[in-house]
Amino acid sequence: MQNRIERVIENMKELGLSQLMVADPMSIRYLTGICVEPYERLFAFLIRTDGQHVFFLNHLFTVPKTPYQEVWFSDTDDSIGLMAAHIDNGRLGIDKTWAARFLIPLVERTGVTPVLASAAVDDCRAIKDAEEQRLMKEASRINDVVIEKAFRFIKAGMSEKQAAEFIDRSYIEEGAQGTSFTTIVSFGANAADPHHEPDGTILKDGECVLIDMGCVYEGYCSDMTRTFICGTAADPEFAKVHELVRQANEKAERLIRPGVKLSAIDAEARKFLAAAGYEKEFNHRLGHFIGQTDHEQGDVSSVNDNTVEPGMIFSIEPGVYLEGRFGVRIEDLVLVTRDGCEILNHVDKHLCTIPATEN
Repeated sequence: MQNRIERVIENMKELGLSQLMVADPMSIRYLTGICVEPYERLFAFLIRTDGQHVFFLNHLFTVPKTPYQEVWFSDTDDSIGLMAAHIDNGRLGIDKTWAARFLIPLVERTGVTPVLASAAVDDCRAIKDAEEQRLMKEASRINDVVIEKAFRFIKAGMSEKQAAEFIDRSYIEEGAQGTSFTTIVSFGANAADPHHEPDGTILKDGECVLIDMGCVYEGYCSDMTRTFICGTAADPEFAKVHELVRQANEKAERLIRPGVKLSAIDAEARKFLAAAGYEKEFNHRLGHFIGQTDHEQGDVSSVNDNTVEPGMIFSIEPGVYLEGRFGVRIEDLVLVTRDGCEILNHVDKHLCTIPATEN
């Protein structure tokens, strides 16, 4: 953990900051190993370049002894006043998630100049160390196992909710702690909505099945999407679109290596689908970073000209969505290596068929 804090301090120095208030519980866990769900209460970790770091903790939090100075308070104490006593004049780096109900009173009482400085931590979180990589590989392995189970489970006559509930139960059976986001199961025309939530829609012969799913394993997330067909596709364009999306996914993945711009990876898939006549139908960025949360700071998009670095893990998920008809999305997680990338998902991306008849 100390190495992570040292990397943050180096980033702070580059930003001209001597103090940074970290309030995102996931960032605090990343830096200290302390895991707390604060709800509406104040919970923060002050990082100082002089090494005099301070934890601000409510007595209701169950926290083991830390190697840092600890400032404890109750619900009725003046927690902002206690915090203010540890803030130096001048500029104070602020986490992007810190609530205004804490920030504004602190500024009023200290006169500090708040500076958005989440990048000091986010840039560190974007580069996964060996242990983080191990955990995310295991989370992806579980994801592979569960989607294979779901493929064998789903049949015509079943509802989206039934399929999603089966997936969620299977995660626990396979050793995950739960889902990393609400499981998406979309049948037929519902798949044209990229973030459709499962409902009572019943799967019919000829319809597509889009599953976007992820689990949490020891605090780290997985995420994957596959699109199947139930029986024979009723829409004659479906198989063509599925193959184009698969190719777009693999073209983008082949481009990934250190030094390549994230925007160039997005362009690789986007230009391919546009040339095939589906420019407007690919209506979202190509990917997002992932780690302790399903969507972390950083993305694979047309506006992100940052370059790929070893240790980054992000999604590659091109999609084509035809309103009122169907949608296709194929998503893998990739780990950037020294000379390319390792794809963390191993489930077949070619078009697979789910039985059309009810058992």
